[in-house]
Amino acid sequence: QVQLVESGGGLVQPGGSLRLSCAVSGSIFGNYAMGWYRQAPGKQRELVATITNGGRTNYVNSVKGRFAISRDNAKNTVALQMNSLKAEDTAVYYCNIKGGLGLYQYDYWGRGTQVTVSF
Repeated sequence: QVQLVESGGGLVQPGGSLRLSCAVSGSIFGNYAMGWYRQAPGKQRELVATITNGGRTNYVNSVKGRFAISRDNAKNTVALQMNSLKAEDTAVYYCNIKGGLGLYQYDYWGRGTQVTVSF
């Protein structure tokens, strides 16, 4: 069974930094993208950043230049370095993997980690 476990969330002041990590356990087949999504209170879940097997990255405009996603394929981990944090970055952050092999497609989620940006 595939499990994704996030860590690294917490309370940080505006302008500060946090690093989120996600460890994936279980058997993963084929090519897959790893990513981070977030959901603020009263809002829909949104994509923050994704990274492909080959290292191609994609970011939501609001975090470009401040956040950096990285992955370690050997360790099956993905990280999100968040700098210059703003109050509007406050949300629950979820780790995700999407991929597949042939007809077998999958989409797994972690339980989330809270990030709060406030004085």
